[in-house]
Amino acid sequence: MLGNFSYQNSTKLYFGVDSLKFLDEELVKYGKNILLVYGMGSIKKTGIYDEVISYLKKNNKNIIEVANVMSNPTVAKLNEGINIAKDKNIDLILAVGGGSVIDYAKALSVSINLNKDPWDEYFVKFMEPTCKIIPVASILTMVGTGSEMNAGSVITNEETKEKIGHVFNSEVMPKFSILNPKYTMTLSIRQMNAGIYDIFNHICEQYFSGTDDNVSDDIAIALLKSVVKNSLIANKDPNNYEARSNIMWLATWALNTLIECGKTTDWMVHMLGQAIGGVTNATHGETLSSVSLAYYNYILPYGVDKFKRFAIDVFNVDNKNSDIEIAKEGLNKMKEWMKKLNLPLNTSSIGVTKELIPLICKNTIILDGGYKVLTTDEITKILNNSL
Repeated sequence: MLGNFSYQNSTKLYFGVDSLKFLDEELVKYGKNILLVYGMGSIKKTGIYDEVISYLKKNNKNIIEVANVMSNPTVAKLNEGINIAKDKNIDLILAVGGGSVIDYAKALSVSINLNKDPWDEYFVKFMEPTCKIIPVASILTMVGTGSEMNAGSVITNEETKEKIGHVFNSEVMPKFSILNPKYTMTLSIRQMNAGIYDIFNHICEQYFSGTDDNVSDDIAIALLKSVVKNSLIANKDPNNYEARSNIMWLATWALNTLIECGKTTDWMVHMLGQAIGGVTNATHGETLSSVSLAYYNYILPYGVDKFKRFAIDVFNVDNKNSDIEIAKEGLNKMKEWMKKLNLPLNTSSIGVTKELIPLICKNTIILDGGYKVLTTDEITKILNNSL
């Protein structure tokens, strides 16, 4: 393990079919005013909403609601939530939903008491909060982002077409998260697979960086193999509890900061995907799958050894040819797996056109943790290759 690092994750997890009952144990730790945040109404159709409300009422909580959080929460929606919660003396924000809802709750937690523009403060200037932070907790209904056990938040500015993430300090992490795999079984196959690819790519973003032999990569490889195996089982039988529970657990460990220890980490697929999402409003996991192959084929020559190991250990490519041939075959096998999940393999299938590429390029944040620091010309080339 090269470099120096610190590791802390303070989120408490409750996992399994009986996990919601632990709300009783947690709610007594917080005051009376609960801000309940949820999405576009699916939790009401599935009965999860009624279950959560019953626990809140049993614990004598005052419930303030922010509903209809969209899949790519916007600045306007963030401001709406701030206005609802302002002066309500919120003691806990309880997010019930997937990654977008939890991301939104975190953005609210650092913005309700902020006397500045939260977009400018957190997503343009990347400042850390200096105001009082309201604690967040989550009840997960869709897996993929890992937001239930990290401090990340992604918000979209509809005016500028920018979609930007901010990883806050550990105080913003959910205090507790409830993970019941059965809650995810109401998702469509398409939603499930978008989340699965998000999990897979989170691991890739951390694996495809650095050149040393380290424990973080060993864990990443094991997680990647498990994602591939369980995704195929879940696609054959979406009600397979074991596969769905494994996928839920994989999502959490893919992005709870563990496997980034000792790594530089890449995240350029996410920067490209978020820029695409800001322009097209496409589903996050699908923006990642649509640009991944173009990006990884471009940077492969700069990180052949890690791509070779990926090919052999994750996709069982024979170790008989040259290193570069093995590495390329690994990406071919990855493409075959993605096809089985009916994931978008090019950006034109999710609404990108040549005319949009200059704006996407302009909105792509360039990071330096991967094998190649891209120029704007290279980003343009990758985006053209992805069409």
